[in-house]
Amino acid sequence: MTVYFIGAGPGAADLITLRGRDLIAASPVCLYAGSLVPVEILTHAPKDALIIDTAPLTLDEIIAEMVKADDQGLDVARVHSGDPSLYGAIGEQMRRLDDLNIDYTITPGVPAFAAAAAALKTEFTLPEVSQTVILTRTSMKATAMPNREDLSTLGASGATLAIHLSVRNLRAVTADLIPHYGEDCPVAVVFRASWPDESIIRGTLSDIREKVRAEKITRTALIIVGRVLNAKDYRDSALYHADHVHVLRPKRKA
Repeated sequence: MTVYFIGAGPGAADLITLRGRDLIAASPVCLYAGSLVPVEILTHAPKDALIIDTAPLTLDEIIAEMVKADDQGLDVARVHSGDPSLYGAIGEQMRRLDDLNIDYTITPGVPAFAAAAAALKTEFTLPEVSQTVILTRTSMKATAMPNREDLSTLGASGATLAIHLSVRNLRAVTADLIPHYGEDCPVAVVFRASWPDESIIRGTLSDIREKVRAEKITRTALIIVGRVLNAKDYRDSALYHADHVHVLRPKRKA
């Protein structure tokens, strides 16, 4: 028996990996995060599969379902949204499974920040603009941020920021970042990236909060901050430059 942690992707049902789809199809038990995983994903499960929405369950109740499946020798597809390594709460589940000697594997999925970049038609790492992407969140009712991971400290880097779980905290986000990025720094709030009702709100650090409030977006949105969002006059990457030679494109004879 194995518990298969599977990243279902950011929302669009066809963004799940082939491996993830096939593991769901082969597992007689499917535990899925109902508030974030599209129901279309569940159509891959066997017709007689036990399907359980874990959104209303506690950690103890989720682990109990895995133990029950282990007792019966039934594989479990544990389906999370996005990529399970990012804010997926799989660490605590794996720790419990380790203690119980229950086998598990992890299948990665398309993360929300990648879906947001696609929706924005933007490369987050442009030459001489930004070569670093920071994935983070802010503290509200959830777990406090560790020391030196506050937004002001991270913002001092000037990197492209993908800020999760913080759309209701835009007042603090903008206050912390304006000293580092400037009021005119472009911001995009991507609501439900890749879902059918996906929407994008663009603005700057000075006006994005009011724009988001006007749209009444309070959850399931990713905040992207950085100059890559409106960069035009950046230089081309060296990767495909005629003077850049490497083993697959050696220097050509004159």
